[in-house]
Order: sequence, then C-alpha cells, then structure tokens
Amino acid sequence: MRLLLIEDDDRIAGPLTEGLGRYGFTVDHVRTGAAGLADTVVAPDLVLLDLGLPDMDGLDVCRGLRARSAVPIIMITARGEEADRIVGLELGADDYLAKPFGVRELIARIRAVTRRAGAPAYAPAGMPESPGVPASAPGAHSLGPLTVNRRTREVHLDAHPVALTPREFDLLAYLAEDPGTVHSRQQIMDTVWDPHFFGPTKTLDAHVAALRRKLGDPGWITTARGVGFRLTVPDGRGGEAGG
Repeated sequence: MRLLLIEDDDRIAGPLTEGLGRYGFTVDHVRTGAAGLADTVVAPDLVLLDLGLPDMDGLDVCRGLRARSAVPIIMITARGEEADRIVGLELGADDYLAKPFGVRELIARIRAVTRRAGAPAYAPAGMPESPGVPASAPGAHSLGPLTVNRRTREVHLDAHPVALTPREFDLLAYLAEDPGTVHSRQQIMDTVWDPHFFGPTKTLDAHVAALRRKLGDPGWITTARGVGFRLTVPDGRGGEAGG
C-alpha cells in the first residue's frame, strides 16, 4: 500500500516513514502542501496530512486533494481545537489523529479507513466524469432523481455524478438502503464508522452537513430531533424509492 505523507517536521516524518516501512507500507514524503498537490506525486492509496505546514494551511491542502480525488485522507494534527478537526472532516478528510501518537495506532486507523473506503482509486485532476448510471443498475438504490450504486460506489443526481468522499458515500448508501426510515445516531455510527470509534462528537453532523451541501438541498437528509436522520426526497422533487 502506497502512502503520501505531507509533513514538514523531519523529526516526525523520519521515524514515521521507517516505522510504516517495517509494516510493509511504501511512503512518499513531501514537506510542503504545494509538493503534496503537485501533479508529479505518484498516486497514493491514502494521504497522511499534517495541518501545520510551512507554506499553506493543511485544511487548504485537504480541500485541494478532495477537489481532484476520493483518496482517503487522515489528518495528523497538533491542534487541540475541535473546530479545526470538524472543518477538516467537512472538507472531506476521513479521520484525524492527534499528535503525539504511536505507529501501531496510526496503522489501525489506516486499515479502518481503507476498509470503510473500499480502497477507492486516486483520480488525477482533469479526469472525465462518469456517465449517468441508470437506477436499474446492479447494486443501485434510487430515490426520485437520486441514484446510489454500492457496486460502483457512484452517486448520481438528475443523471449527473456527485463527488463524495468515501465516508460520505458510506453514510449516504446506508441511509439509501432504507429510505424514509429514521436511523438513530448510534446505529449510523456503529455501521458507517464502527462500534469502537472515538473522535469529535460532531463527526456525524459534519458529514450530514457535507452531504446536504453536495446534494444541493438540505431536504434530502432530514433530522429526527433527538433520534437521528433519514433520507427523503425534498418537497417538489417527487419520485419513489427503488432498489
């Protein structure tokens, strides 16, 4: 598995690269955000992103990576504020790890993220969009103009592709399996993340907010106050659920 480590502190990057190498990972290390976003970087299977970079904010790097790719991103941060982590998750990061941390913990996070992501391919900038997927395609669930295809991990709205992070896709696909049903916050966290997940308390809310924004209407995911969330067709969109 090939990792891209974007970290300016060699005191962290050196031992981390060596430690990951012992577990069979190939690590490409760059020290700046610009280098991490460069087209010359070999396509990684996962990105380890430090938020405190010398040339640009790591959150901007996360935004740039997500604009061109669905590659899983784990933020590595010394920032203690929950707000920074929430923003990173909203921008498309899949997980975060606070410094200091051990290599074994990082590897556990890498394995968990890639397992949930289904090892999506890294799409270079300028890659053409996929054509619309019909609602009748194998593995597809449809709700009005929205189609979620678990087999291809693609989402289409009004026959146009919707770019989601791996975790955003998993969340939407879970809700799409039984549209209209209220799923409790705990059910969602146990299924889309895992029963032993620990992280920001607003992680789920951040991902729901990101999905609402990308679907163009907050009505797609409604809140059952004090319980959880459900997937519905916004007023005026029409359509029936299918599977």
